[in-house]
Amino acid sequence: MSEPITVLLAEDQAMMRGALSLLLGLEDDIEVVAEVGRGDEIVPTAVEHRATIAVLDIEMPGRSGLDAAADLAQQVPECKVVIVTTFGRPGYLRQAMDAGVRGFLVKDRPVEDLADAIRRVHTGEVVVDPDLAAAALRAGPNPLTERERDVLAEARDGRTVADIAGSLFLSESTVRNYLSAAIAKTGTRNRIEAAHAAREHGWI
Repeated sequence: MSEPITVLLAEDQAMMRGALSLLLGLEDDIEVVAEVGRGDEIVPTAVEHRATIAVLDIEMPGRSGLDAAADLAQQVPECKVVIVTTFGRPGYLRQAMDAGVRGFLVKDRPVEDLADAIRRVHTGEVVVDPDLAAAALRAGPNPLTERERDVLAEARDGRTVADIAGSLFLSESTVRNYLSAAIAKTGTRNRIEAAHAAREHGWI
């Protein structure tokens, strides 16, 4: 019998993480070798346990799953990434593909689909939820520049222009310019609405 596929699970909700670990552990050819609840634990844990597949959530404390996926592609390229998320947003799919992710599923799929995706990604395939792939094609590319995304990400919690400028080491007038451009591109009325719209599309 061939060696099992070694899997690292990264999910901040302990109950979900435990359930996934238990269910995947029932598969004869899959072995969950490590579990983490923080995004900044993903890369060192993948290195330590020599995981060949990392199953990552997107929104995690410490570091997002998308950022961790990009880190894995650079530092542990032999560990392929499958994203499993509640947030089936087209923009997230595009970010994931740019980060080298090989699989992208939403959490309302049956666990059998995840096990199948792990096997297919392990053999070199790319596996993407078909409904999300179609939505991503309809949505088109992210219209925001990198700096506009940075500014909107800072604006999500209602922070002032001065706060944003201080965090990003920009002048307040520059922040206002980026915010104005982002508001126009998202078709919204203010920075809070723009940040919300960008988040809903998966652009930030």
